[in-house]
Amino acid sequence: MATYAIGDIQGCYHAFMALLTRLNYNKEFDHLWLVGDIINRGTGSLEMLRYCHANQENCKIVLGNHDLHALAVAHELKREHKSDTLQAILNAPDRLTLLSWLRNQPLMLIACDDNGTKHAMLHAGLVPQWTIEQAYCYAKEVEAVLQGEHYLDFLANMYGNLPNVWQNDLAGMDRLRVITNVMTRMRICTPEGELDLSFKGEIKDMPIGYTAWLDAPNRQSQSIPIVCGHWSALGLVQRNNVTTLDTGCLWGGKLTALCLESGEITQVDFDARDNVSRPN
Repeated sequence: MATYAIGDIQGCYHAFMALLTRLNYNKEFDHLWLVGDIINRGTGSLEMLRYCHANQENCKIVLGNHDLHALAVAHELKREHKSDTLQAILNAPDRLTLLSWLRNQPLMLIACDDNGTKHAMLHAGLVPQWTIEQAYCYAKEVEAVLQGEHYLDFLANMYGNLPNVWQNDLAGMDRLRVITNVMTRMRICTPEGELDLSFKGEIKDMPIGYTAWLDAPNRQSQSIPIVCGHWSALGLVQRNNVTTLDTGCLWGGKLTALCLESGEITQVDFDARDNVSRPN
């Protein structure tokens, strides 16, 4: 029995299936943790969504920014980007079932692996002031709205980079937007937790005064191991009790899995069938 955390798939269904084969994955005994952005940009978004829905008993996901974007597009609250590959989902006969299931997935997961060791999973990061316990409670605030009767208001207003710093007294959509941006979009921050959501590059190119969120001094969320993705330019990093798993499969990199019980890393190469801009 094993639990495998897998980095950003983004519709790379062929690479995902190749990775399961290389892992000798057995859904009768093993479990999958997918760190968000399971869909969009790759050619197999519908196949990925159907796989996760059909195997939800042993396949756990957290929402990433692309997953949330897909929900907004599906409800005609946001236009598709030129690079989006969501039409197969939007045209599917089971779209309502799949999108309803996606909307009811968490922003953050805390659970034990098969050895009984507790881990946390989220898509992007955490500001240094938050403990794991606080972050989990904040995630629940967003989940309650996203899964509630006013979810369309949330999807319509979740976009934007402001406020760009957490304050305990934030309320309403400002509060929900900061929590969502931290957990699904952030890469870097100041020691005070101020976000620069426009930065997507490598650590060496960070603006002065900022640090990778996982390296922030006095980060309060180091009590249990965290697995996450989102930052393909960072790649596979294991430090400060964090493993980052987005290794840029969509862009010609690799798809990466971490066995939570053993710490073993397994990777497969990009499959050209998964990217509309990289045909066979």
